[in-house]
Amino acid sequence: MARARLGLVGAGCALLMLGPLIADAQQSVSDLLGRPATAEGQPKSYLEELSLFGYVENSFVWNTGTTGRGDVNELRFYDHDNGYTFNAAELSVKKDPSPRYRLGYGVVVTAGLDSQKNHSLGIFRSADDQGPFFRNTSTFDLPEAYASYLLPVGEGLTLKAGKWATLIGYEVYESPKNLNFSRSFLYTLATPYTNTGLLATYPFAKWFSLTFGFTNGWDNSDNNNGHLRPTGSFAFTPTDTLSATVNFLVGPEQSRSQMGGAGGHDRWIVDTTVLYTGLPKTTLAVDFDFAGEQNDPALVALGTRRNTDSRWSGVAGYVAYQWTRELRTALRAEYFADPQGVRSSETVPAGHNVELAELTATIEYRIWRGLVGRLEYRHDEANRRAFSLQNHGTTPTSHAQNTITMALYYSFF
Repeated sequence: MARARLGLVGAGCALLMLGPLIADAQQSVSDLLGRPATAEGQPKSYLEELSLFGYVENSFVWNTGTTGRGDVNELRFYDHDNGYTFNAAELSVKKDPSPRYRLGYGVVVTAGLDSQKNHSLGIFRSADDQGPFFRNTSTFDLPEAYASYLLPVGEGLTLKAGKWATLIGYEVYESPKNLNFSRSFLYTLATPYTNTGLLATYPFAKWFSLTFGFTNGWDNSDNNNGHLRPTGSFAFTPTDTLSATVNFLVGPEQSRSQMGGAGGHDRWIVDTTVLYTGLPKTTLAVDFDFAGEQNDPALVALGTRRNTDSRWSGVAGYVAYQWTRELRTALRAEYFADPQGVRSSETVPAGHNVELAELTATIEYRIWRGLVGRLEYRHDEANRRAFSLQNHGTTPTSHAQNTITMALYYSFF
């Protein structure tokens, strides 16, 4: 803990001493090579369409109370209260398909503690290694690896096959692309992180496009039951500053042995995200999730319930303001309802009603080139004891927890 506090002080001094310079978070290969941009209205060159993204992130997380097993902040798998944490290193190469170069692709390689949380079953993780620790899971991951192609059908039909970041939710697995450092409960508990399968996207109008496809399920690269799960997205962009998407995923996620009982076994989720950037220097966003599962295994295992269907839902609101080119503040408020306790069962036994709320305030400062510092305060609250597993036990003793985080990342492109 002493080393962690010294590290926080040192990082804070660095924030004050280094001069601010701005670097783009993502760049095309053409820009990196200093090539002149194609004239407006003309097709872009191949190198202009090819983009790179890479970063390294480290953090210090301090829980003002007591954390749980493995120094993990309960119900927040990504945030470890063990002093210095090497969160992630990433290299991403992506190219979207275009009328000139119809073949697209994407490959993302990551390493670090965050990678243990993002794994899909079948790629560096087996079914016997579960959260929140993932001790037997590699710290390397391949979160995305896909190919895409633009077919000359009408306005252009794009096909995409492979593994890709899920359509569900507002936040993503890459922390620097989120407004806050810590992930929301909606991201951590309510939604999948990645999907493996096939997607087709068609723009019916300038303001509306439809995506539809099939996946192997929630964070599942191996199909564990032989069923394909339909997924899709309705994307509305009525103006340049307003967008709304409705995303869905449905299908059985249980193994063949778990599906042996009577009745349905589908898990479903409907996610709605609205983003507005029409106010100067301001970003506003809201994310809604509604989900459930028939004959949820966590409730079936209790053997005492007549109704074994589960439900969970939540809403998160975001507001960020860019005070200067270097300084941004972001606030997130969230409510997550888990009436049967199946998504919160790391600390509260399944079958109990759990309601979670959190408020997170983040200050982000661009220090030098691609070096960015974040200082964050987060307060978590629950309707029952869901935090502070004293002495690394299994019984929560607190309704709330507070954390302070100092994080630094460097973006290379």
